[in-house]
Amino acid sequence: MSANIHDILYKYWGYRHFREKQEEIIKSVLAGNDTLGLLPTGGGKSITFQVPAMLLDGITIVVTPLISLMKDQVDNLRRRHIKALYIHSGLRYSEIRNTVDKCIYGEYKFLYISPERLSSATFMESLRLMKVALLVVDEAHCISQWGYDFRPSYLNIASVRDVFPKIPILALTASATNEVIADIKDKLRFRNETVIRKSFKRDNLSYIVRHTENKQEKLSDILKTTTGSCIVYARSRKKTKLIADYLTDNGITADYYHAGLSNEEKQDKQDKWKNDELQVIVATNAFGMGIDKPDVRIVTHVDVPNSLEEYYQEAGRAGRDSKRAFAVMLVSPRDKAILKRRISETFPPKETIKEIYVRLCNFLEIGLGGGFDKLYDFNFNLFCSTFKYPATIASNALKILTQSGYIEYIEEVDTLSKIMILADKRELYDIKGSTPENDKILELILRSYTGLYADYVEIDEFSIAYKYNIPLQDIYDTLIFLNRQHLIHYIPRRRTSYIYFPCSRVEPRHIDIPKEVYEKGKSRLENRINSMIAYAENENQCREKILLEYFDETATDCGRCDICIERKKKRKNSIQEIQEGIFYMLSLKPCGISDFTTTLSFDNKEIINQLRFLCDEGKIKCNGEIFSLK
Repeated sequence: MSANIHDILYKYWGYRHFREKQEEIIKSVLAGNDTLGLLPTGGGKSITFQVPAMLLDGITIVVTPLISLMKDQVDNLRRRHIKALYIHSGLRYSEIRNTVDKCIYGEYKFLYISPERLSSATFMESLRLMKVALLVVDEAHCISQWGYDFRPSYLNIASVRDVFPKIPILALTASATNEVIADIKDKLRFRNETVIRKSFKRDNLSYIVRHTENKQEKLSDILKTTTGSCIVYARSRKKTKLIADYLTDNGITADYYHAGLSNEEKQDKQDKWKNDELQVIVATNAFGMGIDKPDVRIVTHVDVPNSLEEYYQEAGRAGRDSKRAFAVMLVSPRDKAILKRRISETFPPKETIKEIYVRLCNFLEIGLGGGFDKLYDFNFNLFCSTFKYPATIASNALKILTQSGYIEYIEEVDTLSKIMILADKRELYDIKGSTPENDKILELILRSYTGLYADYVEIDEFSIAYKYNIPLQDIYDTLIFLNRQHLIHYIPRRRTSYIYFPCSRVEPRHIDIPKEVYEKGKSRLENRINSMIAYAENENQCREKILLEYFDETATDCGRCDICIERKKKRKNSIQEIQEGIFYMLSLKPCGISDFTTTLSFDNKEIINQLRFLCDEGKIKCNGEIFSLK
């Protein structure tokens, strides 16, 4: 068994050795155990299911809420010549049907799905026809009401157990308290359970909080004294650009990154940062998932996150190469009020949520009783401007409606263009009305992509234009022309949000927002924000110890955080002051221990320790109970 998994690791990923706990998790899965793996950010969670999946006979179903990560992992697997597919609600019905058929008949090894897919009776029927060998639940904390990102759709996952009672489940998360761990095992109906966890302790990472009125200036000062790659996290897209511009103006190579950028822009910025052409990337939390750069020396938060779980995950992207790294949080006097305000923004009044539901249905032109099992393109910005809603309030209301089961809100999905050739090969040699330029572009596409006659294939017009030095517009014009001639079916790339209706439109008086979603969800957020505020305001306790104890791990002081370093400085200063006091008193006359402890305003134990130390060093002498200068 051991040789097999190492062979697979080297053949497909090029690694000779597993990271800590990876092999243990893989062996547990291959032994048929339901397994919960807790690996901190950067711990290599994907390897723990991708390696055993290559040895198991059948397909592995991977449930993940992150569409961007889903696409990235499938692309990475395909580059390794591993057959993988994904389904999310942004795909058209024909695409979903085609993907499902491939999984039933095509000997694929991986199918990535969003948790909402498991609420579809049609999909569950299709799932029965697949040879499923393993079920993987990524971001498993989402299944727990105690988790920081609870999603009711995750509760559907257990239904797979009814269809495949004998296959093992692998649940993975980067952060979970004992309460969340117990809830995950319960909700997934773990049987012969195994929990494998890597300590959350990071011996090379120093946690630091800096209090400042001017965060940009402080950030610039910190980065000017730092070498190596840096990530700066900010909450808003607008702020990422403002900060990146400020840093650039101050002589620091920086760029910004957020989910609203095109794929080309994202890739370009990522590549420049990965290749060290940029020192700093200023990003929203959209940056980091699947980004593997081990030599990040500092991660800085200019906005305080909502929870210690979020902070730990994002800060953990520093120092994955095990060399010294820093996680710095910049805190201003206004941050506490900002964090408290997030509670009301995340949970708008119920009447506002119901009002947004009604206006959403009207905006999408859905009448009462309509919409069931339908997917709608959704222009979020137009919706907000039409009804004068702040984006934060509208977005959170849609998320609560999603958690309550009335809609499924899918934020900004960027899909590549797809084509399938409808004509036979002979027809493509004599196209009526075609130009030499059309013929040339068609020939280049046929040369660049395979499988176009059998299926929809993703194409990248931008890459074709760049590779062959052809104007991008000419490629679009050719594809549209061929589509109109019914020679190909062309689905242009686009970025949009979607709204899916799992149930028909109801009257607002029938909308029931569960207590679990609203009242308890609000209470949990308040607790997490209070823990975050306590961490930011803390001036006495070791920061790593606070984090580890939050995750129910026993801990001692790290000796590296700003609190521990300041404590060391104070101790060093106090030792010097104690010694100076001892020498001064002895310069006047010989003294006993009680003379020192009653006169010097320091801890008695420290005074006695210093008396012994000075005697051992031969700097003072002791005759019985009396000390004197030499």
